[in-house]
Amino acid sequence: MDITRYLSTKSLQVLKFTGFLAVYLIVESVFEIASDYVKKPLDARHLLGFSLVLIAGGLALIGWRYGKQLEAHNPRKIGRKKPTAQQIAQLIWIFVLMTAVQIFWQWLISKHILTLPSNQQAVNAAQMKNPVLNIFFAGFLAPIFEELIFRGIFMNYFFNKDNRLNNILAVLVSGAIFGFAHELSFDATWIMYSILGCCLSFAYMHFRDIRYSIALHMMNNLIP
Repeated sequence: MDITRYLSTKSLQVLKFTGFLAVYLIVESVFEIASDYVKKPLDARHLLGFSLVLIAGGLALIGWRYGKQLEAHNPRKIGRKKPTAQQIAQLIWIFVLMTAVQIFWQWLISKHILTLPSNQQAVNAAQMKNPVLNIFFAGFLAPIFEELIFRGIFMNYFFNKDNRLNNILAVLVSGAIFGFAHELSFDATWIMYSILGCCLSFAYMHFRDIRYSIALHMMNNLIP
């Protein structure tokens, strides 16, 4: 592949990735707006119905694109694999590591070394308005969207060769991008989010099945 064709392909992939991220942000925003109308049941019902249609459409689009990626080029043999007891134990250990990171993070916040991230403040505020709907979105829907985008599509677009260096870079860069998606400032909070993102990226790369990183992400969001 010549350099012009390579740059053209990567530029198109960047645009596609940005587009999928925009779809997720739009879906999330409409869902949050529906939660703001909790005291107006009729308006909330209409907005919630509209947001559920957008969620279904967004998931269908992103899931379809991810599947097409794997059909076209899948050197890591990523797909649905029957879980073993060893793999479940490994998944639990990764979750323990992520929990330890968050406990340490909360300790730093409690000691006023760090402040509560703006992203977490927004999540907390949304859950106060409508706990059931927002826990459902944050605990189940957001992990599916984010894993398909930040692990599946991102890693298969930009790090689609199965070798040690490429796989390590995929985990680190995907984790860093995930961190910036939750904290735009290059600071300690970004580092914490990036570490969590790297754990999720490692799970995807290690198990070669996106269901594992989705499950891990759900546990991470739901249990706290």
